[in-house]
Amino acid sequence: MQLPDWLNSQVWQELETIEENEKMEYVTSIERLGMVKGQYTLLKRLLESRFGLLPEWASEKLKNAKSKELEAWADAILTAPTLEDVFKKSDVS
Repeated sequence: MQLPDWLNSQVWQELETIEENEKMEYVTSIERLGMVKGQYTLLKRLLESRFGLLPEWASEKLKNAKSKELEAWADAILTAPTLEDVFKKSDVS
């Protein structure tokens, strides 16, 4: 959806005010999706670098994961001895 320029400017000014007052950054739903996609892409790359081509079950887990799961698995990749352990140690269901 495209807002008129004057309204778009007003919306962003309001968001900046809210961010300053609440000491919290506003993240749009599109940005959140992009962040999860970035987490997925990086974690998949790291897992493949460490453990080789991912089996179907691991690829499916990654594709269906939420941000918190991806974060937990990213932490686990540092110490888990096997691919299976990455997902076991950090099952955040």
